[in-house]
Parts: sequence; C-alpha cells; structure tokens
Amino acid sequence: MTAAGVGAAGGADGLVGRYLALGLALGRHVDGLVDAYYGPPGLQARAAEGGPLPPGELAAQARRLLADLDAGMPLDAPDGGAGRADAASAGGEATRRRWIAAQVRGLLTTASRLDGAPIGYADEVEACYGVRPAPLPEDAFADAHRRLDEALPGSGSLAERLVTWRESHAVPVERLPAAIASLAEDLRERTAATVGLPEGEHVEFELVSDRPWSGFNWYLGGLRSRVAVNTDLPVLSLSLPHLVAHEAYPGHHTEHSRKEVGLVRRRRWLEETIFLVGTPQCLLAEGLADLGLEVVAGRGHHGVAAEHFRSLGIRYDGEVAARVADAGEVLAAARANAAWRLHAEGVDAQTVTAELVRWALLPPARAAKLVEFLVHPTWRAYVTCYVDGLRLCRSFVGGDAARFERLVTEQLVPADLGA
Repeated sequence: MTAAGVGAAGGADGLVGRYLALGLALGRHVDGLVDAYYGPPGLQARAAEGGPLPPGELAAQARRLLADLDAGMPLDAPDGGAGRADAASAGGEATRRRWIAAQVRGLLTTASRLDGAPIGYADEVEACYGVRPAPLPEDAFADAHRRLDEALPGSGSLAERLVTWRESHAVPVERLPAAIASLAEDLRERTAATVGLPEGEHVEFELVSDRPWSGFNWYLGGLRSRVAVNTDLPVLSLSLPHLVAHEAYPGHHTEHSRKEVGLVRRRRWLEETIFLVGTPQCLLAEGLADLGLEVVAGRGHHGVAAEHFRSLGIRYDGEVAARVADAGEVLAAARANAAWRLHAEGVDAQTVTAELVRWALLPPARAAKLVEFLVHPTWRAYVTCYVDGLRLCRSFVGGDAARFERLVTEQLVPADLGA
C-alpha cells in the first residue's frame, strides 16, 4: 500500500488530523513552510479552500492543540486500523505525543510572529528548533584560519589562497549530471549496506537557478524524491559529494523513505506525512544529512570522491581537502554567527556580508548569497539546524551506524540527542 493509499483509506482525525490541518493552513502564509506533504488529500484540499485563516486564529488553534495533547485526548480516529496497538502502548503513545507537541510549539511560534507578537531571535530559534543559539567566539575562527594557513598551497593572503583553491574545483555545468549520477550510485549502495533502503525508492536530480540555497530535496511520497542542484554560483567538486549525500543518500531522501515505510505504512503514524520548516523535525533532518557522508563512507570519503572525479576528468584535491575539512567545519559555524548578528543584534546585511568574507573566508558573491538565505523570512532561523543539528547528531551517533539508523527511522526530538 502506498503512503497516499494510507491517507485516503485511513483519513486523519483526532489530534493528528488537527496537527496536519494546522501545518497546511499555516503554510498558506509562509512560502516553503510545508516542505513535503503526502498525507490525506482531503485535508490538503480543505486547507486550500477560501482565504487563508488569520495568523492569530492559527496561533489559538496551536494553543488548544497543545492543551489537548497534554490532556490525553486521542491522537487518532477511533477506527484507525492497523498499527494502533503499537501507538496505544505506553511507549509509542508517549513518544508520539512528545514529538507532535514539539512540532506544534514551533508552529505556534511562527503563527505568533506572523500575528505581530514580539519574540527575540534566540527565543524564536529555541521554540522552533529545540536548541538555544549562541554565537561562536571569534577566537575559534582565528584558530581555524591558522590551521588552514598550514594546509593550503600557494602564496598571498589566506582568503585569496582559499578562494583560489576552492574555485579551481569548479565543475563545468555540462559535467554535473554525470558527476552527480556517479556519486549517487555509489552512495546509494553504501547507504543500503550501512542502514538499509526500502525497495522501490528513487531519486531524480535536476539543475536549477535563481534559488537562495545550493541544493534542495522535495520528497514526493511513494518513496520518491526530486533533488535540485543550484547553479547560480559554480558548483565545486569539493562540496558535491556532501551535497548528494545530504539531499539523497543517506540524507533527506533516505530519512523520508525509511519513515514512510516504517512509521506511515506500517504504524499509520500520519503525522510523518508532513514535513514542516520551523520545527525540531528540521534540526534532526539537517544534522543527520550533514553527518551522513562520514557515516557511510568514513573519514576517508575524500579518497572515495577523488576516485569518482578522476574518471570524469574533474579536479579533486583529496589530500588537501582532508586537511582543510575540520577547519572548514568551524568556518561553517560563521553562518550561525551571521544570523545572530542580523536578527539578534540588528546589524545591517552589508556589514554581515563583510564579516562573512573576513571570518568564513568566503568570496563576496558567496557571502552575499548566504546573507540572502539568512534574511529570507522562511529561512532566517534555519541555519541553527545545520550548525547545532550536526553537532548533536554526531555526538549522538558516536561513530555507530546503528545509532545513525535510529535517526532515519525513529521519532526523536533534540532533547533525545542531548540538546
């Protein structure tokens, strides 16, 4: 039975149905908030009828839903069918209630902001994503700069050397489809062997432009994803393996398809048929997706990537890439600092762009593209999902593939990972 079949046959009443309806209704106010939906089509049709409900009304709905979750009202319709015995057990019931409540708190925060309620940036991030952000001290970036200085070849300033080295790994657009296909096939096999993939899953890749992100996964339901790779800026061989792993294997597509089979089809937990930005669901998803490459390919994944690109005539300096990687991860945390400066301290975009050039060692065009993402109303708090999500998921997994498999199959919240 397909996931769509589950939705059509079982419907979604009770608190789960109200949660799905709330997410769909709020999605009419925020473009991109509903990242994926393959649940009951009737709910989606009703949510699209008439004009959008006022944000204040949606905030009130979220408060009532939280109260009813706490009061123990039924999660599902009485005639829910297969899988309800599992949900009725103390463990399954408690897990679902806690997970849905965390999601609803994120939706309440978004609805309240849209209704004009004042909320500080740190409070917004914590309510939406389950962790409280804090900027990284500039000393950490200075230390990363020293390590990069030792690793990078050439002469001139550190920023010039890093930019020159990175940009020399640009992949010609006409070679991108072959490079993506080669990486995806390898990573798919590694993912299947490490954590397992459901039979019949499939990913379709496409090249796009004029987007605020470098890559994006649209999960379509039925174990299928469409992954877009943005070519607004040159796509680098240095980042392409991570991008394919993040969006597809063993990242977003793997998580969605495993949960569709294990939670939606088998247990009929229809809350998993919607994926909503501004909720803790995203922090775990981005963290595990960022961690995935080192889980399935190990710390030696640079050598794996080098083999793929060598056969395609694409440059990949694996030895230097491995030395740059750890310091580069620290520089990536500058994204969270930039969001903090923009939204917690009210610093203007031009100044923050210059700070990203200084501390993240980004060329101005890439720094400006990042700021474009950070000021987007849908994504302004989202960078926490990458920075803190990776930290928490790596700590939770601790090199154990079985614990990574838990991330792609179970309903967990940030507190389960030690947030």
